[in-house]
Amino acid sequence: MTLTSGSRAARGADLVLTAIAAVSWAFLAMAGVAAVGLHLLGADAAGSLGPLTAAVVVLAVGGSLTPSGSVEAFGLTGAGAHTTIDIAPLGVSLVGALLLGMVFARSLRPLGPAVRGSELVARGAAVALLFLLVLGGLAWAASSTVTFDGGGLGLGGASGTTRIPGLGDIGDIGGGLPGRLGDLAQAKASVGFSVRPGASLLGGLVWVLGVLLVTLLSARRAPFPRRWQAAHRTVRPAASALRTVLVLAVVAGLAAAGYAAAGDGHPRRVLGAAVLGAPNGVWLGLPLGLFVPLRGSASGSLLQVLPHPLDELLRAGTDQTVTVGRIADLEPLVWLLPVGCVLLMLTAGVLTGARTPRDGAGPGAYAWRCGLSLGVATAVALPLLALATRVKAGASLSVLGVDALGAGLELAGSVPLALALGAVWGLGAGAFGGLLAYATGAAGRRASAHARGRRPDEGRSYPDLAYAPGPYAPSPGYRPSRPDTNPYLRPPGEAPPGGTPPGEAPPGKALPDEKRGARDPSGGPSGQDPFTAPTQTSRPPVPPPPRRRPGAPYRYGSSPVPPPDEPPPAPWRR
Repeated sequence: MTLTSGSRAARGADLVLTAIAAVSWAFLAMAGVAAVGLHLLGADAAGSLGPLTAAVVVLAVGGSLTPSGSVEAFGLTGAGAHTTIDIAPLGVSLVGALLLGMVFARSLRPLGPAVRGSELVARGAAVALLFLLVLGGLAWAASSTVTFDGGGLGLGGASGTTRIPGLGDIGDIGGGLPGRLGDLAQAKASVGFSVRPGASLLGGLVWVLGVLLVTLLSARRAPFPRRWQAAHRTVRPAASALRTVLVLAVVAGLAAAGYAAAGDGHPRRVLGAAVLGAPNGVWLGLPLGLFVPLRGSASGSLLQVLPHPLDELLRAGTDQTVTVGRIADLEPLVWLLPVGCVLLMLTAGVLTGARTPRDGAGPGAYAWRCGLSLGVATAVALPLLALATRVKAGASLSVLGVDALGAGLELAGSVPLALALGAVWGLGAGAFGGLLAYATGAAGRRASAHARGRRPDEGRSYPDLAYAPGPYAPSPGYRPSRPDTNPYLRPPGEAPPGGTPPGEAPPGKALPDEKRGARDPSGGPSGQDPFTAPTQTSRPPVPPPPRRRPGAPYRYGSSPVPPPDEPPPAPWRR
């Protein structure tokens, strides 16, 4: 198909507007979630909310920050504060990814049942380019330095305890040294967030391309290139089902956080941590509940931010293997975690069965196909969750080369075991869900029009069909006209294909007497046009009704309409 200059301009404008809408909505939503979470944690009381929000958004999209600081104590300037952070606030990331993917997927629907690969690449490149431009601006805005006085830091607590803004008292650390520094020396600390532009832009590029790829693989109503049409029936049902259960798990985690905040002494702190990091905890627990082991270590004040009984298990300070069994030895209720994770996988299997078309397959073949597709999807998703939820943080305060405070936290899942166990769990859950959907008649009932090999508007009725985008498309039951069988599409006197013209006898047969007559060039008998000649009928002409005197009543026999024939008596009246 050749595009004119007008259509090319329209496609170009649509491409630019789609990129602007997707990127702007994603960044606005991420900035709003980050600001709300930081405000609930009380971080805006220690520094400016704008640079902190920009820093959190940069971290959420794969950026890299380098926090640094210095401490002036006892009139000396040889003190330094060193901090390393390698954790992404997935609550912010999830909101941005959902909005970016939704706008991008909806922009593909008006393109028809199939989209050209070049146009798909162009749209993705436009979104990625604009995304990197906005990320570069945020990276510049996130570079900031905030200076606090020792009293304003709130490090000094009662009885030598340490208090951190947003966390509260976390106990006696280092013999109460931070408190003494603040009280006796009136220490001044400056904390800065410097963004590494190259690493941040590279991480942002990987993040946005990953979001677009996941969107294409899981958006069931968006078109694919013609060479990828098989993905509608194999990849997208399982990918969309897995995406649905992961989002539902986060919603359940937010509900649990709201319930916990209602009975906590610091509800704002609990809600702020949930807004920023609910997916971190939920998606870290999902591989653990599917028996993927974790490796972790913790020391210092960061032990206080870990939930019980994980803090007890990692208190030794050395690398520990974290499994459900070891945590359940300290808290038996942890066995509910595998139960919930198995239910999530079974839900994903049932959704896969409902969204995968049957294509005439039997129960065994259909269950195997659902299990295979979900197994591949889970084998890819579970290692990605293990990588996305890894935690690495460290902090130290050095005064004249002497470490005064040290804290560290590291927690990560096993990627090889996540891949293997993900394939096994996905295969079993998909097969079970396919059999259950087949037995209940739900197999393929929620399959998209693309997966069924139909147009997206096929099967729709008025008024939905009237608002479908694109040019006019006839209804699926419409049949084009056939000129060879439609007499209204033939000139007068022209014979139909395989037939004879009017007024002539077919080969080997005589023309009836009432249709026999001389033909003239006009085409009708006796010089009359066949289309204007009177029609001969077998019924005699109806005589005119008798004349009625004015004012006389109508009676049978005088009415111009003859009386109706009396119907025969019913059988039961005879």
